Amino acid sequence: MTPSADLRAEAESLARQLPGLNFKAEASEAAHIGSAGRRRAGTGEHFWQYRRYAQEDAAERVDWRRSAKGNELFVRETELETARTVLFWCDDAAGFRWKGERDLRTKAEEARLLMLTMGIMMSKDGERVGMLGAGRSASFGKKAIARLSEDLERGTGGNFPPPPRAAATLIIASDFYDPLPDWRARLAPIATKCPEGILLAISAPIEESFPFEGRVKLRRPGTTADRILGRAETLREDYLRRFAEQRAGLKTLANQMGWRLVTHTVGQPSLEAAARLKAQIESFGARL
Repeated sequence: MTPSADLRAEAESLARQLPGLNFKAEASEAAHIGSAGRRRAGTGEHFWQYRRYAQEDAAERVDWRRSAKGNELFVRETELETARTVLFWCDDAAGFRWKGERDLRTKAEEARLLMLTMGIMMSKDGERVGMLGAGRSASFGKKAIARLSEDLERGTGGNFPPPPRAAATLIIASDFYDPLPDWRARLAPIATKCPEGILLAISAPIEESFPFEGRVKLRRPGTTADRILGRAETLREDYLRRFAEQRAGLKTLANQMGWRLVTHTVGQPSLEAAARLKAQIESFGARL
């Protein structure tokens, strides 16, 4: 299989190991043909139940055929059919497509695995899934997952996309190493339109530990820029402090937008990360 097919197969496996996603749709959302039934009365095409006519019901809502069978009036209710739109974006910068050790995935591959896992679960639950900035609409079913996989691998040419046309739940994956003011400027327009979002911060193990000692040559991925450190271990404490400050600032930014932050280290169990990501997605429905 191709690397992309391998990731999708593993995502399918992870999705099977997780309990069903409890991602409730807002009752105010527009009905969508082909959307999942929400097992309650509302706007939709499928019959839900009959109930007795109430004084506040309009006369045209009476089902006269059912009412003719007895002495009471009945109203025919349809099942509420709504679907959320969930959009994913994976940083395709050279630094995010870099891995620290040969036997590990790149940070981008790990992010794509987790997002495909969520996309598979959401699609099975009747939600629309797609990629932010892909140029095509979110959709349902297996076709949607195939498109999502293709779009995540293709990326957006190193450009951060503009807000979607309509509100959606967003999952944004990166290492988030750019200055926080830059991330704030990118995310603020999207967060204004989309109040539900998750920042998925992926890092490589050596980025969290800075294990270097002695003379070390570091190179910025995707460029020819490099730096030689004479005694790398003397910088470890300052590096770890700045790493912690960046993560703390990222969490503050997520909180200010009303979003969530999920962190994950490549090489740690992907199933555990998927479970944490799933729990944060489900937390949006807790308000209902």
